[in-house]
Amino acid sequence: MNNRIALVTGGMGDIGTAICQHFIELGAKVIAVDYVDKTQTANWQLQQKQLGFDIGVVYADVTQFESCAMMAKEVADRFGSVDILVNGAGITQDASFRKMTPEQWNKVVHTDLDSMFNVTKQFIDGMVTRGFGRVINISSVNGQKGQFGQTNYSSAKSGVYGFTKSLAQEVAKNGVTVNAISPGYVNSKMVMTVAENIREQIIATIPAGRLAKPEEIAWAIGFLAAERSAFITGINLPVNGGLHMY
Repeated sequence: MNNRIALVTGGMGDIGTAICQHFIELGAKVIAVDYVDKTQTANWQLQQKQLGFDIGVVYADVTQFESCAMMAKEVADRFGSVDILVNGAGITQDASFRKMTPEQWNKVVHTDLDSMFNVTKQFIDGMVTRGFGRVINISSVNGQKGQFGQTNYSSAKSGVYGFTKSLAQEVAKNGVTVNAISPGYVNSKMVMTVAENIREQIIATIPAGRLAKPEEIAWAIGFLAAERSAFITGINLPVNGGLHMY
């Protein structure tokens, strides 16, 4: 990627780590943005260095616009201009709608949807001015089809599509593409917290017969970020093993 600078929110999670590693393998300089304490950050960064991945780390609360503005200034000062942005930060707070609290709704919507604005707003003008940019937003199969107990998460992830398609139209003529990717169930800590019997029931519904590997999600994101993907914009790329087809 010719020393392009890539920034990945939620970069220290299982999928985020795989994305960071893949971008480095493609030749990019990579910055992970996350909301964890300094000890966790230092341990993760050291572990990645031991594996051969030199990844920069910057702190930000993606639910807060001012925190993202401060993060963007630090990134510019330490690393330079961001060419590739992956909006990967996301959480779940599952409950049936009748039992869902305002706090559960707000926390998920602020993290999974409001962050699209808070983070992208910091970098989109620079991409437009330079005539190159890649924005990849991570949604979910459950944003496409819905899921029991996830009205908050499915609503937020569905909103990612509207954000993606609208922004894509605004910046296409400036050499900036905006796309979404919708993973299915991934072999990650988040999915592994689901009870084993429930997890097995989920896997039984996936035609591929297994969970996705984090690196498979990373590969798809790398494809959308590539120089040669310049004519692909405003799409959603499902990576779900056949769980949901349309």
